[in-house]
This record gives sequence, structure tokens and C-alpha cells, in this order.
Amino acid sequence: MSEPLAKLTKNEVIKAENPSLVGNIGVTLHDPEVDMFDADDQQFLKFHGIYQQDDRDLRKQGKKYMFMIRGRIPGGVVSPDVYLTYDRLSEEYGNKTLRVTTRQSFQFHGVVKSGLGSLMKGINDALSDTLAACGDVNRNVLAPPTPSTSHLTHQVYQDAKSVSEALLPTTKAYHQIWVEGQPLKLEQDDHEDPLYGKTYLPRKFKVAFVIPPLNDVDVLANCMGFVAIEKNGKLIGYNLTAGGGMGMNHNNENTYPRVADVVGFFKPENLIEVSKAVLTVHRDFGDRTDRKHARLKYVIAEQGVEWFRQQVNERAGSTLENPRPFEFTKQGDVHGWHEQYDGNLFLGLHVLSGRVKDTDQVRLKSALRKIVTEYRIEVRLTAAQNIVLTNITPDQRAAIDGVFAEHGVDTSQKQGVSEVQLGSMACPALPTCGLSLAESERYLPDLLGAVENLLDENGLGDERIILRMTGCPNGCARPYMAELGFVGRSPKKYAVYLGGNEEGTRLAWLYDQNVKVEEFPEKLGGLFSRFKSEREGDERFGDYCTRVLWPEQNAT
Repeated sequence: MSEPLAKLTKNEVIKAENPSLVGNIGVTLHDPEVDMFDADDQQFLKFHGIYQQDDRDLRKQGKKYMFMIRGRIPGGVVSPDVYLTYDRLSEEYGNKTLRVTTRQSFQFHGVVKSGLGSLMKGINDALSDTLAACGDVNRNVLAPPTPSTSHLTHQVYQDAKSVSEALLPTTKAYHQIWVEGQPLKLEQDDHEDPLYGKTYLPRKFKVAFVIPPLNDVDVLANCMGFVAIEKNGKLIGYNLTAGGGMGMNHNNENTYPRVADVVGFFKPENLIEVSKAVLTVHRDFGDRTDRKHARLKYVIAEQGVEWFRQQVNERAGSTLENPRPFEFTKQGDVHGWHEQYDGNLFLGLHVLSGRVKDTDQVRLKSALRKIVTEYRIEVRLTAAQNIVLTNITPDQRAAIDGVFAEHGVDTSQKQGVSEVQLGSMACPALPTCGLSLAESERYLPDLLGAVENLLDENGLGDERIILRMTGCPNGCARPYMAELGFVGRSPKKYAVYLGGNEEGTRLAWLYDQNVKVEEFPEKLGGLFSRFKSEREGDERFGDYCTRVLWPEQNAT
């Protein structure tokens, strides 16, 4: 007797019943008596780039529903018109901030249902969209944001755009609901996407492009990556990487973060076929019975790289060659003013936790609005939650510096903050994220202050440590690739990870799974003291932790 088939998750059932991703979204959207969408429609909304949330600070007074909307912005390149539209919409319908995500996009927060339709229409009227920014599909595609890295930047960006378009779902529901504004319940047309099928992917799928030696997108943390290989100044192809991913669950050994494998090399003309091949391996073999175990990384970890390579070769109709040599020297962003390869300038701006806003001291949002309006500057979003203003002519620099100075924005390479702050990231967490177990963005300034003081006490004030924090183990700010990572377990309690490296090629390891906030000074102070006395030369903190602390911890 054969074993019974495992039960599919509810998400798989509702996707099969509603392959157009229509649900009852249109009716609810136009019903002024309702301030929320039902449970099924909340899942469909994700495919449209929308998360329904509530303010968890106010739950004792009753749930106050609101929405987070995420743009689909391949490579994080934002034209002046699109930037100004996003800025305006955040003022009219959001909480007056824009948030740079770790996937080179903008998020709106605090949007209430009555403004949702108008905001979405405004995005689409500006020739931008939010389709597939969330959901069980390919998400926003990353590309190198720094124009000084290589003259190949534009070509790689164009390839990222091509992959983003090739992997978009084809449902008409998005256009009908958010562009045409149809209020009636749309007929289910039994739509079957030619790439995704009726049930799309088992879970999300993430793609990144990178140009060595700068790993500014954490390419190995993605389901699928493309490492640009050049010869004599020309792009000759890409190394395919696959099987990376950050998400995990506390106390669940079947879930874990993973660094991608380097699978093979292919020529640029095979890019789309290879992309679709990798995605369909996930589609066909991903676990649809357990969403916690449904990412491509688990398929490759369990089936093996050679099996995966054969699958890709068969589906792409070509053969991957042996990977070409490459080397990463660092990750992260370049700050301050720099010259591009074409003689123009770019300006890298550090944005703490990616939150573009005005405060009494620093009016970053207003400064950017004025500069983009007057100088028509292109804005690029980085995977480290920062902003790069590009293609600035040398004669514009002084005036732009003047505007920033008037608004309290430091444009020097140090940006007026510590090295550890420049290397930090945090997810939004509380009060908006329903998954968060602890604070992240709101607590990060206090954590940075404590870390800065401890480093100063140990004579390490100029040390840059890659510090990342998330409010839950999903790992949106990629803490498992950090030299010092904090992952929320419960209010004011975190798991601490150590040992990621500057190149973004090594996972951090679990140092202590239950550290209370009040224990941070003693725990971190002890680590920094040992680092100061036991480091070799100019050894980085992550390398020291892996060389010294990892063997100690595993010997006991």
C-alpha cells in the first residue's frame, strides 16, 4: 500500500482555487464600510505587492488596520519622475516616510484602506508598479547600484531588468483592480500562468546580479544569483549561483540559513533560459506541504548540486560550463562623493535603517525632494538600505552640497556617523510587522550607541563591524551574513550570531540564542575586549570570531 500524500498547505489550496489572484479584492477595496481584507485575500494581496498589517502598539485599543506597499524597482533604479511620485504619495497616503528595503525597493507604511486604491493608481500612473514585489513568485531583482564599480554596470542592470520582466506573472487581475479600478468581483478565468502554472511557486524566489570584486548585493544570500564575468573589458557571461536564503525558524533544525553554491558558467545569450530553468526547478520540487521548508535552498541542499545542475541543463536546453574564477573583496556601499567611470559624479548617502524622513536635525526627505526636482537626478537604492544619487555633472556638485547642508545632511565619506553605523542594517519589525518577535529598527539607534561606547572603551572606535538586526528569524536584513547579528526571539531578547565576513561569502554562526537587552553591555564588552587583545594584525571582527571563538565554542 502506498503512503498517503502529504497534505498541501492552505496557501496551495487557495492558489489552486484562484489562479488569477483575483479573490474578492475588488469588492472589498470599494466597500467603505470595511477597513480590512479577509484572510484569503490577504494572501492574494501579497502578489500585488501589498501586506495588510495593524499597529501592534495600539492592539489593546482594538486593531487599527493599515497597509505596507512595496514597489517593484529592478536594480533599485528610480527615475526623477518616479521618485517624486513616490515621495508625494508617501505624504498624501502614507506615514510621510519612504523606506529603502534590503531588496533595492521603496516601501510605503501606514496606508489606510481608504487611500490604498489612490496610492496604487498613482504608482501605476507614474509607469511604476508593485506586481510581484511580494508573494510566491520572483521578487524584486537586485543589481549593482554603484556606477563607479565598472563600466559594465549599465549592461548588468539591463540584464536584471530583462530577468525581472521575464519572470513576471501574467495574471490580468493586477491591472484590472489597481489600474482600471474595477469594483465588481471579477470572474475567475481559470488562468494558468505559462511559467508559474496555476499554483505559482511554493514560496518566494529572490534573484541578484553582482559585478566582482564588490559584493554590494549579498549575492550568495539569494535563491539565484548571477556573477558577471568580464574579459578584456567585455561581459562574456555569468557564473550562476543558487540555493542561498536567509529565512529560518527558531528551534527548528529543518530550517536554516544557507549560502548559495556556485553552479556553473554560461554566456549572456542564455540568461533568460537559465533563469526560467532555475525558477521551474523550485516550482516543481519545492515543498508545498510545509511553507517553512519551501525555499529552493532546501531542494538543493537535499538533492545535491550535481542533480540541480542537470535539471538546469535539461530545462535551459544548454550545458553549464565550469564556473569561471572570481573574487569578492568586500560588501556594502560607497559613501560620499566619487567619480564615475564616465567622468560624472555620484553621491552615496547613508540612510539609517533605510528610513527616508525628516527630523528636527536632519531633513533628508525634503532635501532629496528639492534636489531631484531642481537637478533631475537619478536615484538608486542599495541592498544595504542606502541611497546613491548618480550621473551628477561636476558643475552641479557645489549647489547640491549646499542644499544638503541647509537640510542638515552630511555628504562627507564618513557621513558624520560611526563606522559601525555605516555597516548596519535593520528590518522594520514593531509596530507594523505581524511576524516580529522583538524590536529592530526602533531599537537599532540604542544598540548602535551601546556598541559604539563599548568599542571606544576598548580602543576600537574606528572599527567597522557589519552589524545587522531583525525582529524575527526570517532574516530580512540578512543578519546571518553579518559579523555581528541580532535576531529577535521575544520582547527584549535576541539570538546573537557572529562570524560573517567582509566579502559576504560566509555564514555567521549562533553564539548565544538567548541574550537579554540588559546583558548586551557585558556580553559584547567581553567580546570586544578579547578581540582587541587577541586579533592578528588588522584582522576583522568576523574573521577573529570564526578563527578563535568558533573552535572554542565547538570544543566544549
